[in-house]
Amino acid sequence: MKNKFPIIPFALLSLLLIPLVAMQITNEMVWSMADFLLMGCLLFSLGIGIEFILRKNKPFKKKVFFASILIAIFMLVWAELAIGIFGTPFAGN
Repeated sequence: MKNKFPIIPFALLSLLLIPLVAMQITNEMVWSMADFLLMGCLLFSLGIGIEFILRKNKPFKKKVFFASILIAIFMLVWAELAIGIFGTPFAGN
């Protein structure tokens, strides 16, 4: 398998351009530098984690299982940070 690590930062920057452009279009989207840094760290961790899973697991079913768990964890953390779905201090409540 070829090294896909250089793709991760470019994908990360591409995804972070979406809220940056949205902030220029509307006043309803307001992100601070800390929001961009935190989301960048979360996305980078997700990308590295998926790359690790794809490299270390041989059976396709294991790859899908572990990647699904990692994506679910990412989505839960994202939802908690975005709207405080669980009401923890982690979200600033």
